[in-house]
Amino acid sequence: MDIINHGVFFAIEGIDGSGKTTQSRDLVDSLIKNGFNAVYTMEPSKGYIGTFIKKKIIMNKKVSPEVEALLFAADRFEHIDSEILPLLRKGKIVVSDRYVHASIAYQGAQGIDLEWIESLNYFTIEPDLAIYIDVPPSVGISRKKGKKSVFENLESLSKVRKIYQDLVDKGNLTLINGMKKRDEIGKDLYKLALQTIEEKLRSQT
Repeated sequence: MDIINHGVFFAIEGIDGSGKTTQSRDLVDSLIKNGFNAVYTMEPSKGYIGTFIKKKIIMNKKVSPEVEALLFAADRFEHIDSEILPLLRKGKIVVSDRYVHASIAYQGAQGIDLEWIESLNYFTIEPDLAIYIDVPPSVGISRKKGKKSVFENLESLSKVRKIYQDLVDKGNLTLINGMKKRDEIGKDLYKLALQTIEEKLRSQT
C-alpha cells in the first residue's frame, strides 16, 4: 500500500551496538508483510560521499569533528535529494537507519557546538517519527564484533548517549528500550510506526 501524497518518513537512531540496523530492517520487513510499500535506507548513504565516509573516516582515519560534521551534512543532502524525497513523493514509507540526530550526537559528543551542527543541516526534512533505541554503552560495545570504528569506545559512546537522551527529553526523539528481546523491541517499534501511518492518513483525508 502506497501512502497518498508524500509518504511517511521514519528515522531510527541509537549508539553503536544498539540494534538500530536490525530493528530498521525488521520494521521494513514487518511493514511489507502487512501490505505497505516500505524501503530501507541508511546513513552514511550508499552514495559517493557516504561510501568515502564509511571506508576512509569511520573505520580508518580520524579527522577533526568539524570535518566529520561537514562530510556527514554533505552526504545527508545527497541522500535526501537523490533517495529520500523521490521515494516519499512516490508515496513510499522510508525507514532511515540514522539521520541528522546522529550528527548532533556523535559530532556534538566531540565538543562541537550543537547549534552549528544544526545550522549545517538546515536543509533536512522532519521525519514523521524519529526513534531512539537506548542501550548502555557497555552493552553496545560488547555486541560489536571485529574491527571497532573510531567512535566505538566507552567514553565516546557515553557522551553520545547523553546527547541522544537530551534529544529525547526535548521531544526530538521517541525512546524505545533497547534492552528488551529483539521481537519485543520490534513490536514496540511497529506499533509506533503504525500509529504514525494512521495519523498521516487521517490528516490527508
